[in-house]
Amino acid sequence: MADNSSSNAYWAANIKTIKIFLVIWFVCSFGFGILLRPMLSGIGVGGTDLGFWFAQQGSIIVFLILIFAYAAKMNKLDREHGVEE
Repeated sequence: MADNSSSNAYWAANIKTIKIFLVIWFVCSFGFGILLRPMLSGIGVGGTDLGFWFAQQGSIIVFLILIFAYAAKMNKLDREHGVEE
């Protein structure tokens, strides 16, 4: 029974991590790039406004950062629950 509760705790932490990272990605890509673009238009980045930058480049960079952050977080979570490779 202890093994099942440990497995449930591992997957609960995994799902929580995935939800957090998806919210961050959604806010950066859809929120900053589309919904908040008019508010960000006054801030210049690389010759264009910040909202356009997020829509074209920033969301991709944030996605790549999230990939590496997720891998690091999952390695830590694996070690904590004793399921590392």
